[in-house]
Amino acid sequence: MKIAIDAMGGDNAPEAVVEGSIWAAREYDLEVCLVGIEQVVRQEMAKHDTSGLKLQVIPAADVVGMDEAPVTVLRRKRDSSLFKAALAVKNGEVQAMISAGNTGAAMACAKLTLGSLKGVERPAIAALLPSMKGLTLILDVGANVDCKPFHLLQFAIMGKMYAQDVMGIADPKIGLLNIGQEPGKGNELTKQTHELLKEIPLNFFGNVEGKHIYNGDADVIVCDGFAGNVALKMSEALADTLSILFKREAEKSFLNRIGGRLLQSSLIGLRQRIDYSEYGGAPLLGMNGVCIICHGKSRAKAIKNAIRVASEFVKHNVNEHIEANIIQRSKAAKLWSSISERKT
Repeated sequence: MKIAIDAMGGDNAPEAVVEGSIWAAREYDLEVCLVGIEQVVRQEMAKHDTSGLKLQVIPAADVVGMDEAPVTVLRRKRDSSLFKAALAVKNGEVQAMISAGNTGAAMACAKLTLGSLKGVERPAIAALLPSMKGLTLILDVGANVDCKPFHLLQFAIMGKMYAQDVMGIADPKIGLLNIGQEPGKGNELTKQTHELLKEIPLNFFGNVEGKHIYNGDADVIVCDGFAGNVALKMSEALADTLSILFKREAEKSFLNRIGGRLLQSSLIGLRQRIDYSEYGGAPLLGMNGVCIICHGKSRAKAIKNAIRVASEFVKHNVNEHIEANIIQRSKAAKLWSSISERKT
């Protein structure tokens, strides 16, 4: 298996990307293709022991900035590390691409080069969040700000397939993010989506509120990209804030410091549960190829885990299962039309 990674993407590139790629190549026995400015990438590789590892450098002449508009990248930066990583997937040179760089540009490059799976109207970014019972998959977390009910239905189907194949959940429970658990709560989008999801055999759990994201009642939570992105960013900020607050409390007194040391082993486990780097990157579901988007601040550990996520995505044939189920449930569009007609 070959995986291409944008070696120039992210706040800590290329150092963290190269280190994480070497780590993954050694631990998972994968072939990793580092796409970037060749001299820069090889200089970073020379700082590590790469003997016996399956590493390749794919030269690129340009770099995509974190604040560049996606349309600018598509028009003027076809020789960038990001675009060439996507092109490598399209041409069959690699089985997956990863980037910790500009999220909008990564999505644009993937959409232009790879296209969508048959039947998928809009791709969605899926993210894992820790819960009381394990992990919860939430999508969309940023790809689509404005959605229709049928889009959220497709997010539910894609999330279900990912949860089954990669997370190992036999029959994932699907929840709809809303401002209340009652069926009649929410705006028109959530009300109509609730009606639609009830009619499709997806093991729909019902509405879930923000406070229920972490209790693990639903394995997959669907929402539009606006609400999902807010929830994701709040979760990341909360994890950082809790770590800082604990350190401050531990330093207030001698007894606090002793207590902190006694709890150290437990706190390490907690820190791992809430650390985004443990989960690698977020898959862009619905693309005709595998694309993993990492946090812009990703360091080597997050990059290594993103490569693991990409390899699991490929190994479990997630895209084939998504496409088959999307097509199988295409009757949902007709069903939704009939529901709407009965209501008017």
